Amino acid sequence: MCTPMETYKSILAYDGTDFHGYQRQAGAVRTVQGTVEAALRTLGWRGGSIRAAGRTDAGVHARGQVISFSLAWQHSCRDLLAAVNASLPPDVALRSCEHAPADFEPRYAARSRTYQYILLVDPVRRPLEERYAWRRWTSPNLDAMQAFAAALEGVHDFGAFGRAPIPGGHTRREVLQATWDQEGDRFIFTIEANAFLYHMVRRIVSIMVACGENRAAVRDAVNALQHPDQAWEGGIAPAHGLCLECVSYRPAVSG
Repeated sequence: MCTPMETYKSILAYDGTDFHGYQRQAGAVRTVQGTVEAALRTLGWRGGSIRAAGRTDAGVHARGQVISFSLAWQHSCRDLLAAVNASLPPDVALRSCEHAPADFEPRYAARSRTYQYILLVDPVRRPLEERYAWRRWTSPNLDAMQAFAAALEGVHDFGAFGRAPIPGGHTRREVLQATWDQEGDRFIFTIEANAFLYHMVRRIVSIMVACGENRAAVRDAVNALQHPDQAWEGGIAPAHGLCLECVSYRPAVSG
């Protein structure tokens, strides 16, 4: 008797340092998607592609990426979680696994995505922490950074800070929350939006840090937000400080 094909939803975590981004690429380039698909093939998966809530850049981490895949599996979700993780390298893991509706699409069903970016303030290198944070030499002005963060909330055209993932796609996004918090020598930026543009968060962080270090004025940052046809040319924050924290779904499609 054939085992029926079922759809599974999983929370995926990974250290992006040694990956060339999430999305599978041609050749021998190491990616998160390619690594997970290789692990699934050891269990008999024959799909063309697993699906994900979003595509993170090279070097970006994830604590709460969401993926889905279909598999003929005759054991429990708990056993599937253990079996996949047994075939994955140490820098990537499934954190959960559950049944999902057959038509579940992690990207299109998502209500919002939440990212965090971490600044670490220290004039001296801290090798055990800099893998996941952007080290700055002096403390930035938190009020200045928060002033621009507040201006991000709501629906805006973020064309000055990134490009649409699909060529010709629109650049309007809704930011549900954007805030900075300080924990000792760490400054943590949290941003939740319905979707993001390519490099959007890292460019936004770059301009906020410039404001916090008095290299740019908050009014100039707000002006850039109001002129989406003029690309922000003030740089981009390093990838390793950014982490996809979670993806939110409406209850009807939560799996």
